[in-house]
Amino acid sequence: MVGIIMHALLLALGLILPLGVQNIFIFQQGMVQRRFWRALPAVITAGVCDTLLISLAVGGVSLLVLGLPWIKHVLMIGGIVFLLYMGYITWRSSIQAEQGNRNALSIRKQIVFALSVSLLNPHALLDTIGVIGISSLPYEGSDKFVFTITCIIVSWVWFVGLAVSGHWVGRLDQSGKWLPLLNKCSAVMIWGIALFLLYRYVFGAF
Repeated sequence: MVGIIMHALLLALGLILPLGVQNIFIFQQGMVQRRFWRALPAVITAGVCDTLLISLAVGGVSLLVLGLPWIKHVLMIGGIVFLLYMGYITWRSSIQAEQGNRNALSIRKQIVFALSVSLLNPHALLDTIGVIGISSLPYEGSDKFVFTITCIIVSWVWFVGLAVSGHWVGRLDQSGKWLPLLNKCSAVMIWGIALFLLYRYVFGAF
């Protein structure tokens, strides 16, 4: 049982630690919201999405998707376009931040953005389906349940930690000088991920 928990823990951490679009968004909302609880819609939505994706992947959807190559093509092409657009939106938000707008999204907008960055990101989808789903295949019954729950818990704890970290950074940055720089760096990272995925897609490495 301990070995299963450690396997799921290390696997989930390895997938979630790299700064992707989802992580950047959660951190930013923690940073710009005046009260930490106001960032919870983004945290909860991202957590629910990851819970759903992990559950579906472990439940066998991964085998279906990986068995249909056209689905991967749709995910990659649509996802690359989405990431390029998100990079543009993030870069524009850096200009708004320089003008004094901290981009503290409403509850509804947080939910919509969290849904989009969680469910329309091809890198995250393929990681969940291709890595967590496949890694769960050796387990059955209670072992598979423990593996799944561990991955889900890691995801929730990470999102809460990101929002808390962002909130403390926001409290330290009362002048608002860090936010435009963070947004610009985030936009460049998002574009970099999109170009990396495009390279892998064009040269058939995905």
